[in-house]
Amino acid sequence: MSAVILEEALQELFYDLHDSGLFADGKEISDAVLSDSPDVILNNYREEREAEGFDLMSFFGKYFKSAPELESGYKSDTSIATVDHINNLWEVLSRSPNNEVQISTKIPLPYPYIVPGGRFNEIYYWDSYFTMLGLKVSGKVDMIKYMVDNFAHMLKTYGLIPNGNRTYYLGRSQPPFFACMVQLLASISGDDIYLTYRDALRTEYDFWMTHDGSQQPFKRVVPMGNGMLNRYFDNIEQPRTEMYTDDMEVIAAGGQELVTHIRAACESGWDFSARWFKDVENLDTIHTTDIIPVDLNCLLYNLELVLCKAYRLSNENEKAEEYQRAAEQTKKLMLQYFWNDEEGCFYDFDNSTKSPTGVLSLAAVFPMYFKIASKEQAEKVAEMISQKLLKAGGFVSTDITSGQQWDSPNGWAPMQWMAYIGLKNYGYTELANEAKGKWLSLNEKIYQATGKMMEKYNVVDTTLESGGGEYPVQDGFGWTNGVYLALKNN
Repeated sequence: MSAVILEEALQELFYDLHDSGLFADGKEISDAVLSDSPDVILNNYREEREAEGFDLMSFFGKYFKSAPELESGYKSDTSIATVDHINNLWEVLSRSPNNEVQISTKIPLPYPYIVPGGRFNEIYYWDSYFTMLGLKVSGKVDMIKYMVDNFAHMLKTYGLIPNGNRTYYLGRSQPPFFACMVQLLASISGDDIYLTYRDALRTEYDFWMTHDGSQQPFKRVVPMGNGMLNRYFDNIEQPRTEMYTDDMEVIAAGGQELVTHIRAACESGWDFSARWFKDVENLDTIHTTDIIPVDLNCLLYNLELVLCKAYRLSNENEKAEEYQRAAEQTKKLMLQYFWNDEEGCFYDFDNSTKSPTGVLSLAAVFPMYFKIASKEQAEKVAEMISQKLLKAGGFVSTDITSGQQWDSPNGWAPMQWMAYIGLKNYGYTELANEAKGKWLSLNEKIYQATGKMMEKYNVVDTTLESGGGEYPVQDGFGWTNGVYLALKNN
């Protein structure tokens, strides 16, 4: 397979396809397989487009093949249990290494992997951790290792784990769960796993910690006094390949700089949420790179601890101490900047105003998941999310109804898991089990009604599926399947 960057390869044809209005989803263009070399297709386009009666959609059909949604032909049998349905779906959502000579934006990977489903026909970074939780329950350890090996391969090849294995994702990553994946695999196969992936873990850390040495924010690093915390970012400044038309409309309305913040929000995985907005009802006020997020820094704290462990296991104690000190400093800064004692919760920090953002989100459970919070802090967070974020079908990600898919009324599988484990870590088992029961019941209800496991759910009105976002509700769905099995088994 030959991976290409479409904007460079197809030039004006790429832009004309997006501007045509012929495609409901720009990802259909960006993920298409080319039937000939880009040079040939572009030259033919330049020759043919001036002809009378030229039809752009016919030209696309001649030279491009749309990426199939392979699971779309799968027929569910709602007479079987949800667990059995999910176990049947693993094969449907599996992809093999593709050795065919194809030209597309897909980055070839050496090992099999699981895709989320629907319009998402590539491996996704943070989705995969939650998918792996279910693969462990299903006994599919080989697949977990294959996926971790694919991520290690991308770290070695590109210096980062991209959002997904597409060339247009090479400017950004996603919430750094690679260390959690290594921990999961080590829990099955033993501590030698830490040595196997130590260098890959170090590359991941270096990607997130790249800085120019100044006291100004640079890429993903924000100096904070005598230490550093992290933010989301994207190394590419142009409109997104897969959402080109949407981004051009945003630029027209609010200026080029909004693309930087939009892309950074995509790296967060929460694309989009009022977490990133100055005005919670207005996407045009997005300012993601000003915000230092709770969840990201908790994940990097965990990465520092995992690197410490890996170096201790290889008897490199000086290196181990270096990462131990880094983790202690990260924890100190997080407690200083994220904890709001008056509100009794952890909040993202707005570096532009030097104050908490004030947006209550389920990211507040990450310090509990990674055991950073004190007992007193955990008690207040548990009370806060119980009162304001727990709904009929589980937890909403924020208590804001903005029309964005990561806000109320939607709930998402990964956040249910983080909240469940975070609460259990501090002894709030009753609340954890209440939330778990609501989420599992909603998953089962929607499955019985539709035969599908969804990407997200409306947890406020459980008679509905979900809504909001840049694309229709997706089914499949990798991380929902994984978290369902993990919760059911826990």
